[in-house]
This record gives sequence, structure tokens and C-alpha cells, in this order.
Amino acid sequence: MKKYSNVMNTNVTWIPQIPAHWKLQKINALFTERKKKVSDKDYKPLSVTKKGILPQLAHAAKSNDSDNRKLVKAGDFVINSRSDRKGSCGVSKLDGSVSLINIVLTPRNELNSEYIHYLLRNYRFSEEYYRNGRGIVADLWTTRYSEMRTILIPVPPRAEQEQIVRFLDWKISEINKKRLLKKKSLELMRELISSTFEKLIHESHENVRLKRIVSLDNAFIDIVEDNYYQKAGMYNRARGIFLRNPIKGSDMGDSMFQRIYRNRLMISGQFAWEDAVYVTDKKDEDGLASHRYYLLKSQNIDAPVEYLFGYFISQKGLSDLQLCSHGSAGRNRPLNINELLRIEIPIVHNTVTIEKFCRLVQAYMKMRPIVLREAALLDELQNQLISDVVTGKIDVRNIPVPAYEHVDDLTADDGEGNDEETGIPGEED
Repeated sequence: MKKYSNVMNTNVTWIPQIPAHWKLQKINALFTERKKKVSDKDYKPLSVTKKGILPQLAHAAKSNDSDNRKLVKAGDFVINSRSDRKGSCGVSKLDGSVSLINIVLTPRNELNSEYIHYLLRNYRFSEEYYRNGRGIVADLWTTRYSEMRTILIPVPPRAEQEQIVRFLDWKISEINKKRLLKKKSLELMRELISSTFEKLIHESHENVRLKRIVSLDNAFIDIVEDNYYQKAGMYNRARGIFLRNPIKGSDMGDSMFQRIYRNRLMISGQFAWEDAVYVTDKKDEDGLASHRYYLLKSQNIDAPVEYLFGYFISQKGLSDLQLCSHGSAGRNRPLNINELLRIEIPIVHNTVTIEKFCRLVQAYMKMRPIVLREAALLDELQNQLISDVVTGKIDVRNIPVPAYEHVDDLTADDGEGNDEETGIPGEED
């Protein structure tokens, strides 16, 4: 893509160059801070997420002080001040209220709110924003408005802001179409597994309690403060696990941690009811799972781990996970592992049938990381494109935007790791 022919140096760390005709202005010259306190009885509660500003999520931890919140008006930019919520921000399309941990900014007239949405959500600004914060440890790092108000941001002419928005909306819709296709491919494969299992159990079968089939594999270890470890997190909808960046043992927190061995059925203790189940493989052995995850080892040749996985992503298996998960606080519904071990699951004593079914599950397991990796590459492409355009590395002024079908971000409900470390009591996502 074309670059701007005339640029100027800024001496600003996060944006060293901008087009010469753009302005560089402090945040406090472009926004006013909205500090008005309201009740969520008068203004509906909103959640500040990595996908933007949404009606309060069912799983969000609720504040005990519902009368002590900040007012948000449509068009305001809202950003979570905590570093553990990095990237949780956006321009609100709704009137409402947010918890006091959030900073609410009202843009002045020279700013297009959608341009601001793209600019202040890009990863370069995010790093600069949190660099200006303070705290004892990373999880308690906070950036206040008094610290961010002097951050310099680029401001193109208003007409150029609007063209940037049109261009990015178009390109991101195209990326979202590709995401949809990849998401559908996994969903179709999973539906095939579920329907195949339903047909399979119409054959002659025996109902056997799960505790007779599996053993609970708790390989807890002692954490050494100076050693580095990778925590495992888990996605919902049977989409696998991920390993976080290595951290020192001294930063691991108070949880107990267990080694992950291959060929285990891994179940989230918090989100099993959302089908957070997975079969571990060799690459996962670098990670540690907290005590809030359960690792089950098959002890029955008629119920290999792939068979168990297929069961739990079937309608009957998911129903069992939900029945054994209890709680009333949104998505916080812990799994009662003892109840789960007492459930009865169907076992088909037919080696050929089981092997065919397990091969289907294995195909899904091989396909899943490929699809997720491709989706991650699309995320990287999108993030880089947004960053390059809003910081003036790419000139889109004369690029015609064709008629296109608008497609929203289809990953909004995918969860970025629905593991126990993501929620902090008393605060919102």
C-alpha cells in the first residue's frame, strides 16, 4: 500500500513519525473526562471488554456498590485502567454506567468517534497508555487520567479521519468473513462428532459410571520462586487450551499447579458447562494447570480419551457437565467433580465402532489447532493494519471503498481464555 510522501519526526516513543499535515495533540486537549457518578438503577450497567463496550456481561463480576458508578453517554470513549485488562476499551454506542475503575472520556468536535475507537484500541497506544501507569506488580498496575492526559496522539484532518474509518470498516469486514468460514468449519466438524455419537449409542451399550472408567490425575508440584513457568488457560466450546507467557514462580499466585500430561481429558472447573473440555497432547506438557482444572486419565480400553471427549461434546455429555456445574453468579458455575464422576456414560463394546469414532475425533483435534492458528494470523493482520493506518504509516486517502457487506467481529463471544485467572471479584470485565 502507498505511504505518505511527506512525514515528520515526533520524538514520541509510541509514534515516532506522522504525516506532516497531521497534528499531534495531548489527550486532555481533545477529550474531557466524564466523572459524574450515577446508579445502575438509572443507567443500565455496561461491561468494558476487549471487544468494546457491551451491555453488562452475564459473567462479569458485579460491584457491591451499584449506586457508585460512572455515567457513560453514547460516543464516549471508555478504557479500563487496570493492566490485567489491557485492551479493554472502546467507544460506547450506548448510554449507561460503568464501574469506577474505568476512565470515561468525551471527545471534542474535531474528532470522529469511530476513528478514536480504532486509534485508542490499537496495540501501540495500549502499550503507551499502560507504560504511564503505576503499581506494585503487573496485576495491580493502574493508569489514572492524571497520568494519561498528557499522552500525545495523532489527529488527521476530519475528512481524513472519516476516510480511515470507511477503509478500516471495509477491510475488517473482509477479515471477519474469513473468520466466519474458519469458525463454521470447526462447528460443522463438531456437529458431525455429536451426531455420530448419538447414532453410535443406539447400538447395544452399557451405562457405566465415569469413576469406573477414569482416574483423576493430580500431579501437583512445588513452585520454585526463581524458576519460570507457563500457566495454561482454556477456551470454551471445546476449542482447546493455550499457554501464557512464562512468569517467575514468585508471580504464580496462591493456586496449586499440576503438570499436564498428554492423552488426558482436561476439563475446566469453572467453565465445564460451556464445554471447556480438551484432549491434551505433547505440546501441552510445557504448561501447568491450576487446581481449578481436572485431568482425567482413561482406564478402560472401551473408553479411550478420544471417546470420552466425543461424549462430552455431544448433547448428552454437555447436559451432564451443565447439571454438575452449580452457581448463580453469571458464568461463575464451578464444576462438582465428585458429581461428574458419579454420572453414567454409555460404553459400546465394539472395537471397530469405537476406533472409527475415535478417528473422527482425532481428525477434529488435528484440524482445530490449524484453524485456530489461521484465525490468530487474521487477528495479527487486522491489528497490524489498524495500527499502520491510524498512525499514518499507510496512506488510504485515495483508496476507493467499494460497496460491501458489513460483517461484525464474529469472535466476540469466543472467550480469550476462559480460565480462572481472568476474573477479579468486585470488578467488571
